[in-house]
Formats: sequence, C-alpha cells, structure tokens
Amino acid sequence: MTETSQDTTPQDGGNDVALLVELDGHVETWTLNRPDSRNPISDDDMVAAIVDAVDAANANPEVRVVILTGAGKAFSAGGDVKKMRDQSGMFGGHPHQMRNGYRYGIQQIPLALQRLDVPLIAAVNGPAVGAGCDLTAMADMRIASETAWFAESFVKLGIIPGDGGAWFLPRLVGPARAAEMTLTGDRVDAKTALEWGLVSRVVAPEDLMSEARALADRVAVNPPHAVRMAKKLLKESDGSNLSSLLELSAAMQPLAHSAPDHAEAIGAFLDKRDATFTGE
Repeated sequence: MTETSQDTTPQDGGNDVALLVELDGHVETWTLNRPDSRNPISDDDMVAAIVDAVDAANANPEVRVVILTGAGKAFSAGGDVKKMRDQSGMFGGHPHQMRNGYRYGIQQIPLALQRLDVPLIAAVNGPAVGAGCDLTAMADMRIASETAWFAESFVKLGIIPGDGGAWFLPRLVGPARAAEMTLTGDRVDAKTALEWGLVSRVVAPEDLMSEARALADRVAVNPPHAVRMAKKLLKESDGSNLSSLLELSAAMQPLAHSAPDHAEAIGAFLDKRDATFTGE
C-alpha cells in the first residue's frame, strides 16, 4: 500500500509542502522539502509538519518504521541563517520573545521525536549542519551517503546548540568527541562519522534509500507492538537506573506475551515457517 498524508502533498517534490510524507507498505518516508534553501528546519511550517507527522504515525498502526531524509543535495542546513541575519521568524524580538521562539519552535522537534513510537531511520543524503546534524542524532538509526558530512557548527555563527544537540550528541559519540565537534564546529566526513559511531553505515549515494528501506523492512517484519515497546525501553534507559528499567520491562512484558503476534511468532518458530504479524 502506498499513500501520501494530507491531500496537498505533491508527488513531484514541489516546494509548497514543507515535509513530504509517503507510506509504502508499513514504512513511511518523511522528506524535508526545502531543497532550494537546503532544508532548514527552523521555520514554523516545518516544525509543525514534523510534529504533526509524529502524531499521525503514532496513531496509525500501519506505520511500523519511519525513514527521514532530505530533498535535493543536502539533508538539512539546520537554522535559516538569512532569518538569523534579519532577526525574523523564531530569531526575532527581544530576548524573552526569542527564548519562546526556540521553546515553542524548533525545540518542539526533539520533544516530538522523543515520543515517536516507531523506529526512526535517518537517511543522510548530504550535509547535515547545525540543527540538521542534531536532527540526525535524534533518530534511532543513521545511514549516510558517501557525500554526507556533519557539523555541529553553532559556534561558527557565535551561537550555541539551541535544539538539544548538547544532550543528543554526547550519547552518540561520547563526551570528548561531542566536545570536539561542538567547540570547533568543524566538519566530520561520512567515514569519520562511521568510525565515531555517529552513523552505522556509509553507502554510495545511489544506494542510500534502498539501504535505508532494506533496514526498515528488517524492522517492519517484526511484531509491531513488540517493536514499539522495545523502542520505548531503549528511550527510557537514557534516564533510568537498572531497577526502574527492569520494573518497566516487567510491566510491559505481559502485554507482549498476551498479543496474538507473540503466539504467531512462537508457532512460526516451532513450525519452521515465516510468520505473519497483524499488529492486533
């Protein structure tokens, strides 16, 4: 099954929709769709589109995995530097207004992605800069094109990570490498990103989406309720001690054991056949 969310979503990648959303089978693809400006994510319409896409995916049992990528040659340039210069949009107003611009603007993206129930794969097709770099770090898994590079470049513009990058990045690459990226603002190429654990694999540009889809399919083939709960445990582990996580695991596990998909998985395993999961 292939469908697009919202009747206004163009099929040609036109620029009248901030985020293209397409569901193919059980895998949904979100494409940042501002290629002419390298897909900034600081505008209100992009923030709203991502938040809405999260809520819609959570409510749709047909969605089992999401792939996030960028239209054109860049993944995302992060904040709109021209609007920073003009002090417009979320970058305008006096300091208290700007604070709220961040809180109710771009900071809604990490909060939304943290509550996304299904796994998120970032297919990084090109430069991921500033908040764009942080956006990749918000994903559960990351695959990079050989043409991709990453830069936690806020200090180059005399600002700081305002979107949660200082929380996400150390958890991926460790505090020392996160400090190097954040305090120098230097580029990290795809090969180095792989060595540092920022991405799990690097592929040829023409293979990026097929590799991301293959990974998504390997996740989507599993019982969807179990996948959603397993992701929840992984997220909760960031701020939980072992005892608390074990208690949550004990509470969730009976739900998994009670699901029809569990019986189907056991039956398929014992019968040595492929399982078919319905998500009921």
